[in-house]
Amino acid sequence: MNQTTILVVDDDAHQRKVLSGYLTKQKHAVIEAASAAEALERLAEQDIDIIFTDLKMPGASGHDLLVQSRARSPETSVVLVTAFGTIEGAVAAMREGAYDYLTKPIDLDELDLLIGRITERRRLISENRALREQLAERHSFEGMVSTSRAMEEVLSTAARVAQSKASVLVRGESGTGKELLARAIHFSSPRRDRPFVAVNCAALNENLLESELFGHERGAFTGADRQRRGRFELAHTGTLFLDEVGDLPPATQVKLLRVLQEGTLERVGGSEVLSVDVRVVAATHRNLEALLREGAFREDLFYRLNVVTIEIPPLRQRRDDIAPSIELFASRYGREQGKADVTFTKEAWNALLRYDYPGNTRELENIIQRAVILARDTTISMAELPAVVKGLKPDVPAESPRDLPGAVEKLEKELVFEALRIHGGNQSRAARELGISERNLRYRLAKWGVRDHRSK
Repeated sequence: MNQTTILVVDDDAHQRKVLSGYLTKQKHAVIEAASAAEALERLAEQDIDIIFTDLKMPGASGHDLLVQSRARSPETSVVLVTAFGTIEGAVAAMREGAYDYLTKPIDLDELDLLIGRITERRRLISENRALREQLAERHSFEGMVSTSRAMEEVLSTAARVAQSKASVLVRGESGTGKELLARAIHFSSPRRDRPFVAVNCAALNENLLESELFGHERGAFTGADRQRRGRFELAHTGTLFLDEVGDLPPATQVKLLRVLQEGTLERVGGSEVLSVDVRVVAATHRNLEALLREGAFREDLFYRLNVVTIEIPPLRQRRDDIAPSIELFASRYGREQGKADVTFTKEAWNALLRYDYPGNTRELENIIQRAVILARDTTISMAELPAVVKGLKPDVPAESPRDLPGAVEKLEKELVFEALRIHGGNQSRAARELGISERNLRYRLAKWGVRDHRSK
């Protein structure tokens, strides 16, 4: 699917055309430049996989281009093309980061092998990076506790459907762990070593969402100064998680349906048809059947996405999972804050077990994280719990504390964490309610050692 984009740089028009013509016949995407300066302009405009550049050129040399291109685009492989008499210069350039060199006249078999090696190397680097990112986030699946029979059934279904290529629709209230389940399905599937890519369909307007999903060509709209691959291309041979799919605009629904039916897409502003192999896991907290009746969601798209449905019950309906979830998050954030063996007073423990958690697992996690941070030692008491858990309205302590700076910081933490709880961990909305900037809010959280830990 992914063409190799090659930039051919040579001041000799004939030599440039000969090499470009051959590469084009080999189905590569080829761009030409007559100088190092022009090559840097092309590099700024779009992603380039490989640069083949003549070593000796008027003005800036191929060596100069190597140095500047590595500074601007370290992942672009540079191959120097040189006459026999200047091989020494090419070898020296390799010490500064050139991938390899070719001598004139170019041996076409050697050229093809070289491109193959570079392409394979880039693929491995890309996959390893994606896998490192996935493994770094994979611990978040620990947040899905399955003590209750309801969650055991959910995870059992997920494990069985993971082995297929079928689209999956994960349903449930906000904060129940829909993205965690999507990741679990991916990592239990034959695609586990391929990319897992997520996009929130409700977070972007229609134009930005289409660009995010399908990519765009340079000049497709104002600000599109370079070609960009969309999430479907990035998820090729892997899994794409579409969160809040019920919020998709009608026009985007049509384009998504085509990808699911035909396995092809066109970037925004482009006409090239690209093939993609992507397993889609979608999620929503909305009533899609009601949207179907209102004409706000396409029936054919609904059935494409809804091959297998998995419903995650809200936490209040699986109360057996509350206690082990509390212990899990207390252990996790206790380690983060250097507070080993976090414990709870009897009153605090009972209050946490009684609470209904309208924000589900995400809210429970925020409450425990907040309590661990506020606790002066390793014991969490009623004082560290938000008013809603205690069954009280938020209030300011009547007593006058002796440690004014400490009391002010504690009150500040109370207000910040209460706002985050109310808005389900959404920092933008919490900041607006608190009357501070989101940047200011993130500064405070970082100062208190709070990571931006969110689960769907």
